[in-house]
Amino acid sequence: MMSVTERAAYLKGLAEGLEITPDTKEGKLLLAILDLLDELALSVADLEDETVQLCEQVDMIDEDLSDLEDDYYDLEEDDEDVCGCGCEDELLYEIICPKCGDSIRVDEGTLDMGSMNCPNCDELLEFDLEGMDEEDEEEEPTEE
Repeated sequence: MMSVTERAAYLKGLAEGLEITPDTKEGKLLLAILDLLDELALSVADLEDETVQLCEQVDMIDEDLSDLEDDYYDLEEDDEDVCGCGCEDELLYEIICPKCGDSIRVDEGTLDMGSMNCPNCDELLEFDLEGMDEEDEEEEPTEE
């Protein structure tokens, strides 16, 4: 299959073979159309080349992003202590903000403080731990 530039060159060659000259009105029109086709074919070829380059760059960015996701968002699969603070066995509690619905994980120390602001919407979240019994405490925590 011929490329667009090859097809435009082929048509120009046919016009030369037919000895079309700019001496007549029809000749001027046909030669102008062939010149336009040639310019459009070159523009399309340039766009195709740039598209290939952009696709390669997007693929590289996608690979880099995938590596970053593996390094930073795949923490649950890693057994090692990511932050280096020795907290890999610490119990976390999941809290849902009543205003924005954002899910927040907090440790027992944060709960003991009694309140915190939602990191998403800045709503003040207050914790009342007096009503929790032993059974509730066993169901709530999630281990990270």
